[in-house]
Amino acid sequence: MKKKHNYNKLGLLIGLVGVLAVILGAFGAHSLKATLPPDRLITYNTGITYHFYHLIAMVFAWISLVDDSSRWARRAFWCFLIGIICFSGSIYLLATRDLLGLVHYRWLGPITPIGGVFFILGWSFLGLSFYHRSLN
Repeated sequence: MKKKHNYNKLGLLIGLVGVLAVILGAFGAHSLKATLPPDRLITYNTGITYHFYHLIAMVFAWISLVDDSSRWARRAFWCFLIGIICFSGSIYLLATRDLLGLVHYRWLGPITPIGGVFFILGWSFLGLSFYHRSLN
């Protein structure tokens, strides 16, 4: 029963990450459109795009976890979440840094590729979870 409860918590987390993606996307499309220069709005939308793509990947990892309880799927799930936070999160902050007063936070730039590495790891782990399923 505890495993099922944990899967439900991960499903709830997926829902929350999805809600955040929609809210941030709407905020960018409606509120930031008038205040951000076009190049920064494009950057912000890149964060939204990757946020949604990897939210869908989290769903695939979650389905694999529920069905198989694979350690690779679990790793993929968490890598996708960390990637969203690091990659998309840093892009959101970089695109809006003038509005948020984060101009001097130079450490934000290097966080983006770290998020990209987590995305790569997540996809690799998801592939390994499917591969190991085929061996059983």
